[in-house]
Amino acid sequence: MKTLALPLAALAVLSAAACKPSETTQDGDTLAATSDPLILAARDNFKPIPEGPAQIAGVTATPELVALGEALYFDPRLSQSHALSCASCHNMGLGGADARPTSIGHHWQLGGRNAPTVLNAGYNFVQFWDGRAEDLVAQAAGPIANPVEMAMLTGQLVPTLKSIPGYAPMFAKAFPAEADPISEKTVPIAIAAYEATLVTPNAPFDRFLRGDAAALTDQQKRGLKSFMDSGCTACHSGTNVGGAMYAKFGLVADPSEDVRPAADTGRFAITGDEADRYAFKVPTLRNIALSAPYFHTGSVWSLDDAVQIMAKTQVGKTLSAGETADIVAFLGALTGDQPKVAMPVLPPVTGKSVKPVN
Repeated sequence: MKTLALPLAALAVLSAAACKPSETTQDGDTLAATSDPLILAARDNFKPIPEGPAQIAGVTATPELVALGEALYFDPRLSQSHALSCASCHNMGLGGADARPTSIGHHWQLGGRNAPTVLNAGYNFVQFWDGRAEDLVAQAAGPIANPVEMAMLTGQLVPTLKSIPGYAPMFAKAFPAEADPISEKTVPIAIAAYEATLVTPNAPFDRFLRGDAAALTDQQKRGLKSFMDSGCTACHSGTNVGGAMYAKFGLVADPSEDVRPAADTGRFAITGDEADRYAFKVPTLRNIALSAPYFHTGSVWSLDDAVQIMAKTQVGKTLSAGETADIVAFLGALTGDQPKVAMPVLPPVTGKSVKPVN
């Protein structure tokens, strides 16, 4: 990825003679013709969030499948205690996360890492901080069975759902080709199909990329330029402004122990490759202003502090107060239209339904 090295005035001279024509991206997004040097430089590094859901390889998201996935996402009966749902840790009112350093799970256990936002997660190249799930389907299955999270007992998920009569027709409509629609395989597919709809298009930055130079304030434009000039786009780029690669946390300088504990080695624990020690999936910066606290430890509550830590540890730069404020203002322009979510009415239990285990 290129980083912007020339001052805006020089870029203006270089681009004044030519206006880049309108173009259509692979996602069908139209980028208006422009000669604005900052828009053109930004387009070299970023893409707008498309309208509509993200695509999951091998999953055809019918309305019936998404409706089922929505119900399952909000249903606490997918947990052993019938007290925790996917939405417990990925709350639509809290930027798709839970506003905690680490999430509260079964029997008040605390998770090991900060809950990443579910918003735009379909645009991440892998899921979880360490990339152990290849897509949203694989990710959706993990927390249900995790003894620290929803802790559903082995072999109890399917009997629990089958004991709730209203789910049978919903699964049948969502999976018409399946002889036995309610299964360990179909549940995460449905949840993932719903999660793929949780996108946040039309952020000010998206409108800017499409050609609306007035979509960003002057301060946000300064912040965008500083973000690119500082080399942040080496990791935070593309549609999701991140989420497309692994990177070592502490590439230039080690963060403090509270921000990056020595015991959590990140991707290394998965691969055993020394090159992966302290490497994590680069998080998306979409809606970052809504999802404090930050980093995999959830140890930093101020976005200003998070920006300064990243500048020092990843690119070896100490930002001035003005540069920090400008970049934080730019990051605020990454907040898009939030999903319009109504709590679904879930199928009721009967006297024969599986009871919670406390």
